[in-house]
Amino acid sequence: MNARLIRKLHRWTGLLFSLSVLLASGSGVLHNVMTRTQPPPPAAAPSGPSVDVSAVRVSLPAAVDALADEAPGVGVRAVNLRGIGGEPWYQIYLQDSPMPRYVSALDGRVDPSRDEAYAAEIAAGFLGGAAVSKTAYLTAFDSEYLNIFRILPVHRFDAGDGIATRVYVSTTTGSVTRHTDRRRQLEADLFTNFHKLGFIPDKNLRDLVLTVTTTGIFLVALLGVVLFLATGFKPRRRNGPG
Repeated sequence: MNARLIRKLHRWTGLLFSLSVLLASGSGVLHNVMTRTQPPPPAAAPSGPSVDVSAVRVSLPAAVDALADEAPGVGVRAVNLRGIGGEPWYQIYLQDSPMPRYVSALDGRVDPSRDEAYAAEIAAGFLGGAAVSKTAYLTAFDSEYLNIFRILPVHRFDAGDGIATRVYVSTTTGSVTRHTDRRRQLEADLFTNFHKLGFIPDKNLRDLVLTVTTTGIFLVALLGVVLFLATGFKPRRRNGPG
């Protein structure tokens, strides 16, 4: 083996991919910081208003029949009983749509606006009764609400409290799926850019760059091992007598 050539390859390959090593190590530091500065994701468990079951006057079959004009002959996938605005509502998922329909369990009326109202109550309750305003409805993941949060669709509500608090709400689970603010999001964005090269918008290009750089790091380490084996362990000679 040509130790001189291997040494040069190791040096220049290491220099070439050193930026990737810095980004990876920096993301590791950020990850440790975030485990102490950011709370874990909210539990995906119902956290909305309580349900007054004693107020139920309409049976489930009658509630489904109330949707017959809107979706005749369509089967039901799932049904939840939700408390919205102090009243019990049936949240009905039909086979033809991922969006729930809402039928009052009090008087049988159908109200398409209940989904947003229910989400707003969940958001306000999570934030201790703070006033919230809806700013988005997501059916796909974006740069802030990443696929690690898994649940779609979600409503986004902002508190307007000076620190840019916002929450993402799923009416399917009846819970907040993400809670962030300006400082927390800055940490999250830095981690995404360091760890996943999130500053590259195209996913295919980003995956390609990540693959090339991690392969390069592997080659640098491999060349170091090969260089050690090629040169062997040679103790330095001491100058002078003794």
